[in-house]
Amino acid sequence: MRRSICYCEPAMALAGELRTWRFIFTPATTLPKGSKLKFDLQSRGREIDWEIPSTDIKKEGGIIYAVMAGKKILPAQEIFPPEEALPQYEFHLPSALNAGEEFIIVLGAKEEGERKGKGGLRAQTVAQRRRAFLLYIHMGGKQQYGEPEQFSLDVKGGALEHVRVLTQSFVSKNKRFDLTVRFEDEYGNLTGNAPADTVIELSHENLRDNLKWRLFVPETGFITLPNLYFNDEGVYTVTLKNTATNQVFRSPPIKCFAEQPKNLFWGLLHGESERFDATESIESCLRHFRDDKAYHFYATSCFESVEETTNEVWKSLSQHVSDFNEDERFTSFLGFQWVGTPKTEGCRLFIYAKDQKSLLRNKDLKYNQLKKIYKSASPKELLSIPTFTMGKGFECNFAEYDPDFERVVEIYNAWGSSETTKKEGNDRPIISSDNKSIQETAEGALQKALLHNCRFGFVAGGLDDRGIYGALYDSNQIQYAPGLTAIIAANQSRDSLFEALYQRSCYATTGERIILGLYVAGAPMGKEISTADKPGLLVNRHLTGYVAGTAALEKVEIVRNSQVLQTFHPKHYSFEFSYDDMTPLDQIAIDAKDGKPPFVYYYLRVTQIDAHMAWSSPIWVDCIDWSQLPKPPIKRPPTKPTQPQVSPELQQLFQGEDEETDDEEEF
Repeated sequence: MRRSICYCEPAMALAGELRTWRFIFTPATTLPKGSKLKFDLQSRGREIDWEIPSTDIKKEGGIIYAVMAGKKILPAQEIFPPEEALPQYEFHLPSALNAGEEFIIVLGAKEEGERKGKGGLRAQTVAQRRRAFLLYIHMGGKQQYGEPEQFSLDVKGGALEHVRVLTQSFVSKNKRFDLTVRFEDEYGNLTGNAPADTVIELSHENLRDNLKWRLFVPETGFITLPNLYFNDEGVYTVTLKNTATNQVFRSPPIKCFAEQPKNLFWGLLHGESERFDATESIESCLRHFRDDKAYHFYATSCFESVEETTNEVWKSLSQHVSDFNEDERFTSFLGFQWVGTPKTEGCRLFIYAKDQKSLLRNKDLKYNQLKKIYKSASPKELLSIPTFTMGKGFECNFAEYDPDFERVVEIYNAWGSSETTKKEGNDRPIISSDNKSIQETAEGALQKALLHNCRFGFVAGGLDDRGIYGALYDSNQIQYAPGLTAIIAANQSRDSLFEALYQRSCYATTGERIILGLYVAGAPMGKEISTADKPGLLVNRHLTGYVAGTAALEKVEIVRNSQVLQTFHPKHYSFEFSYDDMTPLDQIAIDAKDGKPPFVYYYLRVTQIDAHMAWSSPIWVDCIDWSQLPKPPIKRPPTKPTQPQVSPELQQLFQGEDEETDDEEEF
């Protein structure tokens, strides 16, 4: 049986390039006069997608039209499928299209404009193998459009623009690690498209005996360098130089310890890729975060409603999460967003510790309240992460905060920071340029919740333009860079990372891999300590820490009880500090007002000169009065048994009996 032929000229595109493409269709059977052909570009109209063409063929370029036999030009008509904002393109055949004849759909410019090198259409900026374009056929009558014919072409990375280093953030002295060098175009796609004589110099004076390498750009777009190590402790960056352009690239900081029992892992718990819809294209999305972004972990965050996530989609998400989860390579979590009562429960992300779990839908009476959800699960298998807490209408007021399930809270995502209000110094507030979209509300401020003795660590979310956030994305709502979550854990496994989140061993950044650490009396971020165990805390809280930035550090702030206690201005990439808070604890401790002891909390806030930020999870110090502690029972030494009192007469009698017995034994 003959099949229709579909192919593209050219068969390949470079990401973001301007040119003209031809989609050539040769039907296997004759299409009668009046038949309709519908072309679906499959573009969402975003800046990263294939440019939407015009149907006005009077224009020089940036248009769509068709060419039939005899070079007859056929204009396209825009049609809008139900519930779609972007058009598809329909052609009505003025005459029969015979089997074997070519029907050419042109994207870009007319022949004259093409010869002049003008009027091309911009390709998508995302590299993609076998990118599909669909053509539907309607031959008239009652027949509807059937299954589409399909064109495909490969979108590859463009010219080399950037070199990126991917490696561990924590390493140990003289312990070997691998380093991957990515060669990328201006859009972050892998590329081998560089002049043949391009040489990349990689060096660091402390890297494996002052190693210096000359690297050539491979077709794959990346090189992995194994068995590297640092000879000394410290904070390092690896430098790469393109000798052809003199461009210099630096890796994110690497902190080398004498011995480091734990590792630092980077990833995203809430958000999707700007390239791929995290629900509709979950496989592409997971590959993107694992391979392109080099994240260590990722959690799905579809919305729980049937309209957003059908049972079939949830099943697919669950299966892909299970398939992609691989210890020491990539950790995938099954998660979903749940929207509760505004101004109280707010919007939150649920993350499961295990695979193949149910989607807890708000319409189900068993799961329409947070209290019901918490009663149905264990905190060791389900985390509840409040998100976008200062977004008016979505806020969480923490009035019914649950310390078992709500172990971490999203302090930042692309919509802004929920740390505090703009008036109180928030550099990334939740605002819109026209004051008509979502504004901040102090009710959901995390500093306010911390003052009410809510104890949670900090994580960051990314971009999200789905569901309840879709309207924000298309509005004048201010957007910032997607955030990034850092987890400090023993190893890269789902159990280890989930446990670390539960222990609040994590922190948040605005997207850069900023390294930081904070300790109070030796206790790391996320911990709770008390004067009952360390009485000296009543007099002095010794704070130590370190920061290693991806740019020079503008300021490093120690925040105590929502107020800046100390500000450092390093002006360097890395910084270590120690600080003694000598204020008597009973003078600054906050009354918990819930029967619990007064407390003080500290966290670190970092700002770089490029405005990127990071927040450590807090550390809490409980002020416990020794006089109010239950006294342990007094341990008395065991008493020796007393000898019975015997009269001299009886004693003499017993002694005589003993002597007689002894004599008998001698004989």
